[in-house]
Amino acid sequence: MDVASYEGNVNWATAWKNGAKFAYAKATESTTYTNPYFAQQYNGSFTVGMIRGAYHFALPNKSGGAAQADYFVAHGGGWSKDGKTLPGAVDMEWNPYSGGDCYGLSSTASMVSWIKAFSNEYHAKTTRYPVIYTATAWWSECTANKGNFSATNPLWLANYNGSPGTMPYHWGTYTIWQSADHGTFPGDQDVFNGAYDRLQALANG
Repeated sequence: MDVASYEGNVNWATAWKNGAKFAYAKATESTTYTNPYFAQQYNGSFTVGMIRGAYHFALPNKSGGAAQADYFVAHGGGWSKDGKTLPGAVDMEWNPYSGGDCYGLSSTASMVSWIKAFSNEYHAKTTRYPVIYTATAWWSECTANKGNFSATNPLWLANYNGSPGTMPYHWGTYTIWQSADHGTFPGDQDVFNGAYDRLQALANG
């Protein structure tokens, strides 16, 4: 499952009882916003036994990728090898504000450069490359399939059509599939592509 401020204080004990084994909580957006419920969500999921991670909602038109990675790490998006913490994720998707789907960047190459800057800075700060959350249609539109992140960044794929569908450019498969925006658990519904020990391996690096 993944949650943001919309879900508020989550009943983690119930989610765990209902079978949730991992969760991502939104930490930050751009370099100006932090989720006011982040501590309850990030720590609460850990306390009941889940493997958990934090994610950052990218606004590439507001500041550089490295600056947003720094803000993310400084506000809960870091990583520790405790066996229960997933690498941070960067949410690359349609712009919910004004400025067009691709945030008004001058070119698809500029978007690829922004994502690389975020990814490389996150790696420099944490030793891990971030998970990239995206949808195949957005990735095609806004990167024009110019950047290959498949060797370094796990894919968190959004597709609500009943199956993961076609992968974004050069990823052979997904690591996490966000399959619905509601269901058994609070927030969005996610499936890890593998056995539990592989989820643990992702957490441990």
